[in-house]
Amino acid sequence: LLKEGPRLIFQLPYGEAVEALEAWIRWARRCRLPAFVELQRRIVKHRHAILAAIEHGLSNGRIESVNTKIRLITRIAFGFRSPDALIALAMLNLGGHRPALPGRALPSPP
Repeated sequence: LLKEGPRLIFQLPYGEAVEALEAWIRWARRCRLPAFVELQRRIVKHRHAILAAIEHGLSNGRIESVNTKIRLITRIAFGFRSPDALIALAMLNLGGHRPALPGRALPSPP
């Protein structure tokens, strides 16, 4: 329960999350497991940023997704002579522009 507590906090509405975070911090302070004592110290240090992320629904999930896609594109582009090929592949895959391919009809909008 102590391990899964922070995960639950991010799923709660802001008001409940504040209360749950405070309760988890108190619980982690009382436990004698060094890893959780250190984790609660870090959480207390960054409490305002954590609560702001919960309040505003912020996440770095999209950035991590783009970074993973760029790493894959980098592996695909390995062996090209210049970084321009990598940049072109990244722009084609992640830029949102879908050029018409020869012999293929454009899909109709949803």
